[in-house]
Amino acid sequence: MIWLGIDTSNTPLAIAVVKDGQVLAEYKSSLKITHSIGTMPAIEELLKKADIKPNELDAIAVANGPGSYTGVRIGVTIGKTLAWTLNIPIVSVSSLQVLAGNAPYFSGIVCAIMDARRGNVFAGIYTNGEVVKEAHMSLVELLETVDGMGQPVLFVGTDVEIHWGQIKEVLGDKVQRTDAGFSLPSAAVLIDLAKKTEPTDVHAIVPEYLRVTEAEANWLKEQKKNEN
Repeated sequence: MIWLGIDTSNTPLAIAVVKDGQVLAEYKSSLKITHSIGTMPAIEELLKKADIKPNELDAIAVANGPGSYTGVRIGVTIGKTLAWTLNIPIVSVSSLQVLAGNAPYFSGIVCAIMDARRGNVFAGIYTNGEVVKEAHMSLVELLETVDGMGQPVLFVGTDVEIHWGQIKEVLGDKVQRTDAGFSLPSAAVLIDLAKKTEPTDVHAIVPEYLRVTEAEANWLKEQKKNEN
């Protein structure tokens, strides 16, 4: 079975082609290249290198957020379009869970984060591979939560660096962070997680932002004003 994995949730771009459990080709980049321009050429190049034609694909795995609103939409849209065009199954996986999948053997709490600005983060908290919580929250709330769990904590993600000073100050010796090589999302990990999940109807897959978009927030404000 041949899988194509796509993650455009945030600045990093991750693409992989996996055949019968073997990674044929994988691409990772944290360069600030617009995903709307770079994703399809990266997919085409990877398929070419793996000597796989699009009609040979058996399934698509896509990271469905949270992350950048635009980034998440690009990956989900490309994945859905390919799955619908090729008439193959598609599976969506939390982008935070994909990051956490870089540390499958850590004994303790794995915490995947993406910066959400203004002191907030998108955070996924996991123990033994199981989801404890995935949410948009303040960094203060996140640190209070994991500190109260009383276990060693491993932080994963390229945005950990942004908040590392505060994280270390609160959690002290109980916290670690992954090396640079394990901070980027892996589309091969995405595919491994997708294999454990039932495919979804292609039209039912939607981005999971974990917070309302700016447009929605503005609309809600207008509605509230009109009610008053």
